[in-house]
Amino acid sequence: MWATAAKEVRGLLGLAVPLIIAQLAQNSMSFIDTLMVGRLGSAELAGIALGSSIFFFVLILSSGVVLAVGPMVSQAYGAGNREAIVKATRQGLLLGSGLAVLAITLFWNVKPLLLLTGQAEATAELASGYLRAISWGFLPAIWLTALRSFLEGIGRPQPILVVTLLGVGLNILANDTLMFGRFGFPALGLVGTGYASSIVYSVMLLSILVYILWRLKSYRLLHGLRLEPPVLRELFTIGWPIGLTLGFETGLFTVTALLMGLVGQSQLAAHQVALQSASFTFMVPLGLAIATSVRVGQAVGRGDLLGAARAGYAGISLSALFMSFTALTFWLLPKAVIGLYLDASDPANAEVVAFAVTFLGIAAAFQVVDGLQVSAAGALRGLKDTRVPMLISLFSYWLVGMSAGIILAFSLGLGGHGLWWGLVLGLATAAALLVTRFIRQMRRVMLPWHEVRPLVDAPQREQPSSP
Repeated sequence: MWATAAKEVRGLLGLAVPLIIAQLAQNSMSFIDTLMVGRLGSAELAGIALGSSIFFFVLILSSGVVLAVGPMVSQAYGAGNREAIVKATRQGLLLGSGLAVLAITLFWNVKPLLLLTGQAEATAELASGYLRAISWGFLPAIWLTALRSFLEGIGRPQPILVVTLLGVGLNILANDTLMFGRFGFPALGLVGTGYASSIVYSVMLLSILVYILWRLKSYRLLHGLRLEPPVLRELFTIGWPIGLTLGFETGLFTVTALLMGLVGQSQLAAHQVALQSASFTFMVPLGLAIATSVRVGQAVGRGDLLGAARAGYAGISLSALFMSFTALTFWLLPKAVIGLYLDASDPANAEVVAFAVTFLGIAAAFQVVDGLQVSAAGALRGLKDTRVPMLISLFSYWLVGMSAGIILAFSLGLGGHGLWWGLVLGLATAAALLVTRFIRQMRRVMLPWHEVRPLVDAPQREQPSSP
């Protein structure tokens, strides 16, 4: 039993490590943006806190729909069905294009909406300029999601890692050039950060396309790119619950940022520091969740239910273990973390630092449950089980998390601390329900003594050979 478990862990980590590094590198772009914008001042830091929260909420909501490419490709790969792999990826690209049109329209008309929520005029202006600039990178970003899901589904994570690392280096150069006016370019400030991100997303997309057209040309992904309603319908059926699931979770954090802006600019800036730190550590269980989804999906495609169960439990356990260590770091060394963003010794930052220390202490409380919920959701996604997890996320993040946060922050007078405790309660509820869901799904289809019912009606086929 231990030998089998160790083998599964090795297989999972072999796929997950490149994805984790890629996720960390991708998140580091936002991390770097926050660090560099901090040099512009606290007003700009509040502006990017608001603007980036909105951008990434819309991107994650839209990308979630396209993420259905992942389980469709991984199950088709496990079953040896190359045609299904190609069709799912093509429809993901077309679906992403339609979603991009809606998102860009929103970004260019967002300022009146921000003012309606009670945001300060100056903060709304900064956030609006940032969103218009970064909107040019939305279509490349969502196409990247579809192509990444294709590569992950066929077990090719290495090019994702290489391209993402390229993006990190380019992001630093583009930020410095456009924010501060290097090499003859004007100093655009926060808006320059948005244009830099658009450039980075576009270059990353072109790099992935070059790799696919060069090394995986036998798939012919871009040939015959046309609507295929049955495949598009299946993709959307699986994808819209994923999009809403991620949207409910990200929306919890986005609305929390909006509410934090009502509490005060210092608490909003401290919230950005603490949330960025928690988001960075979250990339490890997120990478594990993606790998777990692929491993579960490929096992399902092979008709190996016991293998699917092993992959799911391995991913959930490894996520919880890692997040236990990050929780201790936030709890014991908060000022060392804050020092990455702000000069903690500067009296001008004293109020922001004080709030950030307490927010990080609360963030430590949700590290483990955050890892549990994302890995369990990934395991369920590998089973194409997306609708019930969507309802779980709605209940957990909004009926529990947001309601508790608002009551604690405004009715009980806890301010920003109350909003953060609402995040803890929402994530803990989601973790408990999603892990329970995966355990029940496994028990429902497994007989005693580890006999396995077939998962697919079609006979098992050989996996497609690597091109």
